[in-house]
Amino acid sequence: MSASEAEVRTIRIFDTTLRDGEQSPGASMTVDEKLQVAKQLARLGVDIIEAGFAISSPGDFEAIRRIGAEVEGPVICSLARAKEEDIKKAWEALKDVPKKRIHTFHSTSDIHLKYQFRVSREEALKRSVEMVKLAKSFVDDVEFSPMDATRTDPVYLTEVIEAVIEAGASTVNIPDTVGYTTPEEFGKLIKTIKEKVKNIDKAVISVHCHNDLGLAVANSLSAVFNGAGQVECTINGIGERAGNCSLEEVVMALRTRRDFFRADTTINTEEIIRSSRLVTKITGIPVQPNKAIVGANAFAHEAGIHQDGLLKEKTTYEIIRPESIGLSSTRLVLGKHSGRHAFKTRLKELGYELTPEEIESAFQKFKHLADQKKDIFDEDIEALISEEIEKTPEVYSLVGLSITSGLNQKPTASVKLKIEGKEVEMTEHGDGPVDATYKAISALTGTKSSLLKFDVKSITGGTDALGEVTVALEEGGRTVRGHGADTDIIVAAAKAYINALNKLAGR
Repeated sequence: MSASEAEVRTIRIFDTTLRDGEQSPGASMTVDEKLQVAKQLARLGVDIIEAGFAISSPGDFEAIRRIGAEVEGPVICSLARAKEEDIKKAWEALKDVPKKRIHTFHSTSDIHLKYQFRVSREEALKRSVEMVKLAKSFVDDVEFSPMDATRTDPVYLTEVIEAVIEAGASTVNIPDTVGYTTPEEFGKLIKTIKEKVKNIDKAVISVHCHNDLGLAVANSLSAVFNGAGQVECTINGIGERAGNCSLEEVVMALRTRRDFFRADTTINTEEIIRSSRLVTKITGIPVQPNKAIVGANAFAHEAGIHQDGLLKEKTTYEIIRPESIGLSSTRLVLGKHSGRHAFKTRLKELGYELTPEEIESAFQKFKHLADQKKDIFDEDIEALISEEIEKTPEVYSLVGLSITSGLNQKPTASVKLKIEGKEVEMTEHGDGPVDATYKAISALTGTKSSLLKFDVKSITGGTDALGEVTVALEEGGRTVRGHGADTDIIVAAAKAYINALNKLAGR
């Protein structure tokens, strides 16, 4: 290793997709969905997974416990307010986890202390120290966050940080809770903490930036430049309000500009695209086309001068190789004549490990798709096997679907379902083919759910592209998401609706 390489610091990536990210409106996940995301985060190579807020709900508690038991590699963390019952609940969820962390927090800004907590600075400091000590009595790895740190008096902030480190916190997180700060201000704050907190050498400085002014990534990078050693972020930047610091953006900024930041992460960047797509699929929150790194247009070049430069030398207009984040223009050389062995090998190359039963089911779907589609891409395969990974029990299954629609013609759908082993059929009219299909399915299943969301997208290019539909249904106060993929978009819509109904029926 050269002297210059030795100077590059390794920044920890603390992923809070499953906690702060899940607080995005409509982004709540089931325990199984959280486990699926956590396993992908482990493949991505994040250092810490904030798996949930143990005391907030039985679902969060169970998710933390299961992730801790089934996911290897990252430290598993639970959030906890600076309250005794929160700390104990976090410990209860984490007690059997090999690598665990309790992350506790208390507001420190005067505006929070006066209007929300109605306590003095002295009381806030006392509670913070006591709860860090309590957490430390359960686990070695304790993180403390002075909430709304960027609107806190800097002198008081350094006093709190010094006290919680003395009490046992090995990570101190500086949150920009309301996305208020700017890169220059935040960098100066981190520098001040490093200079003024006497025992700062005993803790890692972390940062947790919100994106209310669109500055979360810029603020996080400024903090790293000024000495922060951990960044808290989410896949696709999801989170409360305008979201959080985007994991993929901060990671690729550090990787691409190591020369400037003198810092990098241990993230396996080739897993970025798969992580992004999984979170999009599970939460139903799409990525804007022009989003950095993972947007559909991130590596698209339309301008003639750009295309000319790229054809001559890619580095003229491409600072990141698409392959480095898991994108590939290589087509999957599989078709209707391909066998199980080739299919299984490709799944392994894509990073999926399925049971023999899941492989067989996915293979049959692949063969069916190969009869319909000339070119099959990795994205097509991933869409097919996502249904196997999800493991939603099938109370209802689609057996047949026939549509009649056109100009000056009333859209009609004839749907055949299998319900508890018995095939039933219904024909309905609607405002369009999807509406008619959903009316028929609803009549057959006897459900009264409301359709809250309907999204459709093409997974790959071409007129024979596999289309993916995502729906959100609400019934009896419960909201679920359903997914379906097919070359026929009406069939994909029917599959998505039935998938959501199966989730409602299975809960």
